[in-house]
Amino acid sequence: MKWGLLGGTFDPVHFGHLRVAEEIRELLGLDSILFLPAFQQPHKTAGQTTSFEHREKMLRLAIAGNKYFAFSGIEKLREGKSYSVETVEYILNKYQPDLSLYFITGQDAFQTITTWKEWQKLLALCNFAVLTRPGYENKGFQDILPPDFAGNYIYEQEADGYRGTAGKVICFRSVTLLDISSSAIREKVRKGKSINYLTPEDVRHYIARNGLYRE
Repeated sequence: MKWGLLGGTFDPVHFGHLRVAEEIRELLGLDSILFLPAFQQPHKTAGQTTSFEHREKMLRLAIAGNKYFAFSGIEKLREGKSYSVETVEYILNKYQPDLSLYFITGQDAFQTITTWKEWQKLLALCNFAVLTRPGYENKGFQDILPPDFAGNYIYEQEADGYRGTAGKVICFRSVTLLDISSSAIREKVRKGKSINYLTPEDVRHYIARNGLYRE
């Protein structure tokens, strides 16, 4: 089984998240995409994010009907700050150790990978699917990872990615990155502007019913 892990605040979830998940699932032949809303992201303080309960309900509404999409509340179970390495370890221990996981992240986020908690261990635990824009020319990751660590990776044509000594792959895939952001949606709601066609209708109605993102 091959699972993709897509984390984030999802405050709120929007079509950009959903389109990326659909495209990377097809590109990598994944059996499922797990949406993992953070309980509290490491770089945010408590209170900056809408409650987990609201974000969970919006996410469940957004992915309903797609048999390949699934919700996971793993990061709420641990509470506190959500660290990727702990989430991946939890999933591998809870299910089967030989489960093939693809951690899905954007190019900008991957460029800061060395600032993540236990990043070397994380790269040894799971594969990475790095999302890039169409036309982006990947120059490898020699400028992202320390030279001695990057030297452990060799390009493998069959996987169309770089395989490390731990057997995990880092692959770069071009996807449609829609110019939609959760922060822009929140700002539009705050100003009383329309958010039609930025997020699923059920999510839009949920935001309105619950008065989310109002001043």
